Formats: sequence, C-alpha cells, structure tokens
Amino acid sequence: MKVTLRLRMGTHDAHYGGNLVDGARMLALFGDVATELLIRHDGDEGLFRAYDSVEFLSPVHGGDYVEAEGEIVSVGNTSRKMRFEARKVIRAAPEISDSAAEVLEPPLVVCRASGTCVVPKEKQRRAGH
Repeated sequence: MKVTLRLRMGTHDAHYGGNLVDGARMLALFGDVATELLIRHDGDEGLFRAYDSVEFLSPVHGGDYVEAEGEIVSVGNTSRKMRFEARKVIRAAPEISDSAAEVLEPPLVVCRASGTCVVPKEKQRRAGH
C-alpha cells in the first residue's frame, strides 16, 4: 500500500534566503504520510521511532508543489519499516513573472528517506494483528 500527499509550499514554509524551504518540512510531510499508513494498516497513528536515512537531493522553494509518497516495506511485531520519496511536481517560476509556474515532467526527486514506526500491540486494531 502506498500513500501520497500533494501540497503547495507557501512563503510561510520558506525559511532561508532565496525563498528556500527548510528540509525539515519534507520530514514533516513524511511524518504525515507515515501516520496515514499506520492508520490504514493498524487502525492507530503509532509513533515515528527513527529515520535510518535521509537524503536532500534538490532545493524546494516557496510556491513549489511537492508530492510526498511513502510505503510500508516491512512489518514486524510492532515495528513498521517505511520508505519515503518527495518530488517537486510544479516549480514556481518567479524569473518569468510573479505568478508563473511550470509543470515538471518528469517530477524532480527532492528528498528520500527511510525509517521505522512503532504501533504497540495493544493499539493494533486491524485483522491479523
């Protein structure tokens, strides 16, 4: 099962000069994806335990549209290993005009990560647990 979220990065997400969005914003999106995956899999939000790997591959700016996708790749007794990818699908183009934007085909991968979430046994509510 995969879960995908898509949203626009606003100027409030831009934390650095040049309208650059903080990389932690991608991790927050991955956290939201993980929560939905756990709810769908276990009927509980669970807890994010740790990231094993995080790679920031390309900058994201205010006005860009980002798609964050994740999937559960391994299920343990209480642990859920997950893999995530964030892609820029639309790029703001302020060099053309203040409202210009471009659809990116193919989308540009901006961040990849993997991590582990935990759902305590007593909180797992789906069949087969």
